[in-house]
Amino acid sequence: MSKVSVPISNNFCPQTLFLFGTYKEDGTPNFGLFCWLSYIWDGELGVMACIGGEKLTKDRIRATGVFSANLVTEAILPLADYFGNTDGYSTDKMNVPVKTSRGAVLDVPILESSPLAFELEVAQSVSLHDGEVFLCRIRNVLVDEELADEEKSVEERIQAIAPVRTTCMTYFGWNGEALGKWGEPGQRIVKE
Repeated sequence: MSKVSVPISNNFCPQTLFLFGTYKEDGTPNFGLFCWLSYIWDGELGVMACIGGEKLTKDRIRATGVFSANLVTEAILPLADYFGNTDGYSTDKMNVPVKTSRGAVLDVPILESSPLAFELEVAQSVSLHDGEVFLCRIRNVLVDEELADEEKSVEERIQAIAPVRTTCMTYFGWNGEALGKWGEPGQRIVKE
């Protein structure tokens, strides 16, 4: 099959989704949806996370130097999409039913419905023209007990949590099924 040139994009490169959690100045949790997260090695496993544009999440990471990265699954996709399509500076963004707890090691909000959360501490940041890359140390990983059950295969455990991926402005389930365009699943979220 021959290749053709197309406009620059990351289409057809599925990315895992995470809800980055920070605390606002008043101590209330805030979550933003991001997919530009990958892993680094610098004597230990770490995370690199890029945030483009001006966002409350980026402001709070800069202010505190810590945040959580909560894995998005099919079960929480509507909430994640809502968080990703609602301006963080909106005063009523977090007026939705959501259970959170504090990190076990860092003062970061953890989304209880996510089966895996990283507690991250920024070691270094790289400012770009319209974005910023945060190089982070993983200070703790919290997982639901079912993910720690080594009597189940990795396949069984990953199928049980069903992480969501995105490409071409569309969400996809673990099995490759389209779950909706960006902005669609979040319409099911009802504010309190």
